[in-house]
Amino acid sequence: MKRNTLMLLMSMVMIVSLVLTACQQPPAPPAVPTAAPAEPTAAPAEPTAVPEPTEVVEPTPEPVTRHGGWFDEVVFSAVDAASAVTQITSNAIDIYASGVASDKLPEIEKAGLPRASSNGLYYELTFNPVGPVFESTGKVNPFNDARAREAMNWLIDRDYINREVYNGGALSKFFSIVTQFPDYATNAQVVRTLESKYAYDLEKAEKQMDEVMLGIDGVTKEGGKYMYKGEQVPIILLIRPDSDGTRKPIGDYVADQLESIGFATDRQYKTASEASPIWVGGNPADGLFHIYTGAWSATIIDRDEGDNFQFFDTPQSEYGFSALWQAFNPTQAYMDLADKLAYNRFSTREERNQAMAEMLEMAMTESIHVWLIDGKNYVPYKEGLDVTYDLAAGVDGSQIWPVTLRWADKEGGQLRWAATDVYVDPWNPLAGSNWAFDASIQRATRGSGYMIDPYTGLLWPNRIERAEITAEKGLPIGKTLDWISLDFADEIKVPEDAIVDWDAANQKFITAAEKFPEGTTAKIKSVVYYPKSLWTDVKYHDGSPITLADFIYSWIVSIDAGKEESKIYDASIAENVAAVLENYKGFKIVSEDPLVIEAYSDAYEIDAELDITTMWPEAPYGEMPWPTTAIAALVDEEGNGAFSADKADTNSSDTKTVEWLNYIGGPSLDLMSEALDKAIEEKYVPYANAMSAYLTPDEAVARYEAVKAFKEKYGHFWIGSGPYLLKEVHLTEKVGTLASNPDYADLSDRWSMFGLPKIAEVEVEGEGSVVLGGEFSFDVNVSFEGEPYPADEISRVFGLLTDATGNVIASIPAELVEDGHYVITVPADLAATMEAGAAKIEAVVVPLPVAIPTFASFEFVTIK
Repeated sequence: MKRNTLMLLMSMVMIVSLVLTACQQPPAPPAVPTAAPAEPTAAPAEPTAVPEPTEVVEPTPEPVTRHGGWFDEVVFSAVDAASAVTQITSNAIDIYASGVASDKLPEIEKAGLPRASSNGLYYELTFNPVGPVFESTGKVNPFNDARAREAMNWLIDRDYINREVYNGGALSKFFSIVTQFPDYATNAQVVRTLESKYAYDLEKAEKQMDEVMLGIDGVTKEGGKYMYKGEQVPIILLIRPDSDGTRKPIGDYVADQLESIGFATDRQYKTASEASPIWVGGNPADGLFHIYTGAWSATIIDRDEGDNFQFFDTPQSEYGFSALWQAFNPTQAYMDLADKLAYNRFSTREERNQAMAEMLEMAMTESIHVWLIDGKNYVPYKEGLDVTYDLAAGVDGSQIWPVTLRWADKEGGQLRWAATDVYVDPWNPLAGSNWAFDASIQRATRGSGYMIDPYTGLLWPNRIERAEITAEKGLPIGKTLDWISLDFADEIKVPEDAIVDWDAANQKFITAAEKFPEGTTAKIKSVVYYPKSLWTDVKYHDGSPITLADFIYSWIVSIDAGKEESKIYDASIAENVAAVLENYKGFKIVSEDPLVIEAYSDAYEIDAELDITTMWPEAPYGEMPWPTTAIAALVDEEGNGAFSADKADTNSSDTKTVEWLNYIGGPSLDLMSEALDKAIEEKYVPYANAMSAYLTPDEAVARYEAVKAFKEKYGHFWIGSGPYLLKEVHLTEKVGTLASNPDYADLSDRWSMFGLPKIAEVEVEGEGSVVLGGEFSFDVNVSFEGEPYPADEISRVFGLLTDATGNVIASIPAELVEDGHYVITVPADLAATMEAGAAKIEAVVVPLPVAIPTFASFEFVTIK
């Protein structure tokens, strides 16, 4: 399965990484209020003599002195999801980290295994947009036309898929936004209306597909079959038989539906590793597929999914390194609105909500992807494991697993981690593997400036001590946590000496004074404060301390790769770089020791915690110490390798194959080793015009030598600063080992404060039938673990009213009666407009301690 931005979203579509950090303990999350003890109702009786109680002294826990991960080592391997439970019960593995779908829940329960769960796994169909005829094969591709893609929404019965494939344990999905994330609740009335419009309708699907197909020159329909040049038009589906075991039946069902309206199908069952070279690494113009059965996993509870449309549907996406994304063909209006939502170019929340409503409707019309299911994923594991999981990302997709997963009764030991696949695509931080299976292992090796709250999606400081946000007055931004301050100003002027861009031709910084001679302003000013101990406490896995050169190089190379004058120019990265720079207003190093960074931007999030720019040396697909990236860039410059799949494919020929750079195996290792030796010999300082201020030739050689020693010991170049290091890599066997990093900056128990996620449990009660003409109401009961949910921990409760036409006719705020009890009242004037028949009220509860809303519905009958 692919992971969204999710890792990608944590880059905030900005090349300078969004991060926070601190070396001391972070402030604890807000405490959940508890009831005060009851006052006595009567005077106590005269005391009687009782024996003195024996004082029980609780032992004081020994302080934790361990640094790095809780396990001595983590052995990871690829295991078929179908055998996950059996492998755990037979003591072959300890955890199936990528999880299984809801149809496997009865098996987990029967085996008596504990489990974690997540809500961020979702399934879709990715279309090849090249056409209407592939020049290379001469075959028809209707999905070049948006009308054909739109028709697929009516062709597919999502409720059938949920019922037959997921045992009813999933949710039908029509949009890229997740049904259990905040944006869905905010736009509930809009999405419910569109879901009704695009509900399963086979006749409507065939009619619209006929319009598309019969408009292609040479296509006819004979005996109910689409024909072209004497043969039935085939649709090639890349169907994943691996993953969690559900994509094969999905693919077969979609193929059956296509056949039912006149297509032939070519069902190609391929694992992740087999399919990726076609749909990710290949050229869509080759015509090797029409549809791929995709799946994505969120790595965070995304509080603002406005950038999903740009990410999934446009060439400006961070996934634009793929030739497929470069071929996507949405309308200009779609791309413009996607861009506005990605960078929140709005003055009010109302403007943003209106844009989101328009975008959701346009997304159905364009249907670059057709979304199918929001799954509930379950991660079974062995008794005795302590597991903290992310409500969206589960275990493997979470940032927190490497610093919390442990054996409950001891420090150290070994963990046997299994997932559906691993080493799917080459690993490099700039444009390497984006597969969840790979990312989960990479995440253990990464340091970061922030820690994602697994229940709210907000950020806690990990390497910075604190941050300050100044926002333009009037912007709809707020804050929740105390480690960050938020102020507003009438105007935020960007200082003239701020660095705002990169001159790839002359290899120098461009200042605000040079790019904006008349001066410029920003909507957001971010100031992050690192601790003085940063330069001594944080070390990479090769033993080198992190330096300012790592920060600066990471910023330069991320932009340089998207500049046409650059020696490592990559067209697939360029559009994303241009989109970022359109909103980027620069950074300034205020202090080097301790490190303090100011940054300016016109892009913002509505949560101040997510508006931090830290410039932590990382890229979307890995941490990025400057020496390893510099030698990889030398390979790219020489034309022997490329960071992205798109550039590797473009530069390859019949006589020469250009490697998609892989830091952990294959021919890339020799190419990078040769570049490393050359860099040592020449005392190479990359981007010397700019980097010489932060790095001397001798310092560069020392870093290169450390990398070389690491490569000689471990056999690869994957170096980070995280709690685990990559100790062993076996690409063919799909096995590897992580070892705990004893030099990690933090104690192992630093993030041990998260308890149970407080997800609301909701019941709706009311009369089974009501007479239209007067008002009527419904009781909404909200609880957690059997106790009323405190009202001060509820953001809002409202109801969506659907009448007999199947349309959502109103969104009605609920009234609080007492903790855990709300009432939704339908007024008489609204009731008078309803059609008689089957109706429904759907209560939506949005809590504060977790960012997952709860939906509960009640069906009733209306009578005139």
